[in-house]
Amino acid sequence: MADTVLYEVSDGLATITLNRPEAMNALNIATKVALRDAARAAADDTAVRGILLTAAGERAFCVGQDLKEHVGLLAADRETAGEGRTMSTVREHYNPIARALVEAPKPVVAAVNGVAAGAGFGFALAADYRVVADTASFNTSFAGVALTADSGISWTLPRVIGPSRAMDLLLFPRNVRAQEALELGIANRVVPAADLRSEAEKVARGLAEGPTVAYAALKESVAYGLTHSFSETLEKEDELQERAGSSEDHTIAVQAFVNKERPKYLGR
Repeated sequence: MADTVLYEVSDGLATITLNRPEAMNALNIATKVALRDAARAAADDTAVRGILLTAAGERAFCVGQDLKEHVGLLAADRETAGEGRTMSTVREHYNPIARALVEAPKPVVAAVNGVAAGAGFGFALAADYRVVADTASFNTSFAGVALTADSGISWTLPRVIGPSRAMDLLLFPRNVRAQEALELGIANRVVPAADLRSEAEKVARGLAEGPTVAYAALKESVAYGLTHSFSETLEKEDELQERAGSSEDHTIAVQAFVNKERPKYLGR
């Protein structure tokens, strides 16, 4: 894995760190490949019970596509009679990254330390919970460079803030600062920048120590309910509750409640 993305697993928590602070963690090809591979590894590893997505530096979480690299790739496309492989990055990189985070059968926490723009905003929204520094901001950016939405943001953003507000931010890109992000629901928690890493790790580690099967079912249930009827959702809840109810963690939780003890979950 390229050193532009760091990957570490400790006590069931996988930490994925974007590591191009000198470029505001912009996504060049090497970084996109490494991030895709790290997100997939964390999602698929049964020993991983929680994922923390974070970034190095203080200025940016991720400013999206590396436009310096991008402009060169566009020029190369033009020189090959418009055969154009540049925008295949959506299919090859952005879609798999967003899918791995959204569909991971475990909680995903994003620690947003600075600017999250374009695909960086999209990947933050792909997390289940966002801890945001009070100095951070969000910007859709796409229309500003004559592009449409990618990285799953046309699916995640309307679900987080509603379709009308989502269209406003997509059509008229602007910086949404931390406090407004909290009010809109983009941020789940805003903390002082100096405390971001410790607070985000506390949240992510707490979730990694929790009932993983139940968390996976909750993610699946909410996603399903947003696109299905009430009756269909009730059926899905029944199916998922059967799964959660048959987990070892459910037995542990009930026994701990009866004994007035704190449960120690196994993640299965």
